[in-house]
Amino acid sequence: MNDFLTVHQISGTLGRIDLIEVGLAIILLFVISYIFGRKEKDTKDFFIGGRKVPSIVACLSFVATEVSALTIIGVPATAYSENWQYLQFFIGSAAARIMVAFLFIPVFYQYNCTSIYEFLRHRFGPQTQYAGSIFFFITRLIASGVRLYAACLGVGIILGWPLATTLLVFTMVSIAFIAFGGIKAVVWAGAYQTTIFFLAGSMLFIYLLLKIQGGLSSAWHIANEAGRLSIFKFDFDLNNPTTFWAGTANAFFIGLAIFGTDQELMQRLLTVKTRRSSQKTIISTILVGLPILCLYLGIGTLLYVFYQQNPSVPAPEKTKEVFSHFVTYSLPVGLKGLMLSAIVLASIDSPLSSLSSSFVTDIYRPLIKKSATEGHYLFVSRMGVVTFGLILAIIAFACQPVENILWFAFEIMSLTGGATLGIFLLGVLTKRKANVGNAAAMIISALSMAALLLLSHGGYIKLAWSWLIVAGTVMTFVLGYLFSCFGTRFNRKSRAF
Repeated sequence: MNDFLTVHQISGTLGRIDLIEVGLAIILLFVISYIFGRKEKDTKDFFIGGRKVPSIVACLSFVATEVSALTIIGVPATAYSENWQYLQFFIGSAAARIMVAFLFIPVFYQYNCTSIYEFLRHRFGPQTQYAGSIFFFITRLIASGVRLYAACLGVGIILGWPLATTLLVFTMVSIAFIAFGGIKAVVWAGAYQTTIFFLAGSMLFIYLLLKIQGGLSSAWHIANEAGRLSIFKFDFDLNNPTTFWAGTANAFFIGLAIFGTDQELMQRLLTVKTRRSSQKTIISTILVGLPILCLYLGIGTLLYVFYQQNPSVPAPEKTKEVFSHFVTYSLPVGLKGLMLSAIVLASIDSPLSSLSSSFVTDIYRPLIKKSATEGHYLFVSRMGVVTFGLILAIIAFACQPVENILWFAFEIMSLTGGATLGIFLLGVLTKRKANVGNAAAMIISALSMAALLLLSHGGYIKLAWSWLIVAGTVMTFVLGYLFSCFGTRFNRKSRAF
């Protein structure tokens, strides 16, 4: 323990090797951006890479986007303060990927979609497309703002920077990287990021294990005695979001919403050449994502054991900061730089490309400027990256009061994800022809879920937030179906636009 205390006392600053590692990681990111961004000629290249991205690269990029800083920062904090019950969510998530592969991907390729909300226009009409795209903006901006906050929180603690400075620096880096390189740069960089996430996490896991007295057997005993290794909770308490039933149902519906109806992740799947390749890509993400999730859960458990064995080593005041705190004060030079590189890369991987693609394809091109050159649309796309980058930074700065950033991100997704998912399911599972009614159904559903969440937080009702996306999906689907029965006058109103 004395050796570790010595390391703790001298490791509060970055060494030259650490700075070199971080610098090289960022330089390589921009090399990738240059290589794949210099030939961007139109929005098809900028948004879907001409459908020429290899399947394995798209898979790794998908996982990098899914992982983000919420996994690197939030998952260890959850395992440190709670247990492994978050792993239950992966079961529902895996089932959702399989359903997305065979339910959503075929129709997106059938209509040759650049933005998946184009499907809603083909299937229902423009009002439904606009509503779907706007709901995506709201959901993705808030959820990604939380993700950006998580990343910058970690980087700020390690570098000793205030949050505002960290946000400014990494927002500028993200804007420059994505505005120049487009989706091809984002996808290839994602493959690189996933490799770094796994390498850095593995090195940290091994280092922690070597520093724990008694090794793996002792760590297992201490964590098990404290209930930190609990995975499944089969209690029939449907108002507890950590039970198997509530957690799996929530993860399944959130998975359908994120993987199938959210432009950010689906955009990666649309960069491969064929429908079959895209289906194989999303299914393969199950095999890549699970080991990374388990790795970072294991890191959180080992952090708990370490601080239990070493009470004289100062622990963080807030559990959400445990990962960054340990990296800052308890890692040796070299390993600290590798972990910081992983967090930095997670902060740069943002949804700016997908937000811009949806804005240009679903809003700007059909509503603001219908007939323009591809060069003009490409310029507007890059300006969209800049604008959305600044908005994300503002949202991230406002997230400072959030305690558990992982659960908060899921709550946000639960509010509006069901509205979007319900309409997509109405489109692929039925032949109903509603349009204006769909937009109304989405708005009513989202407002209803927001009201239920507020009532739950206020203690007026007992309802786990994990059921909100389930209820929102069902409500939107049913309302959309019923509104389609009101007659052609109501539902053909969109034809005039």
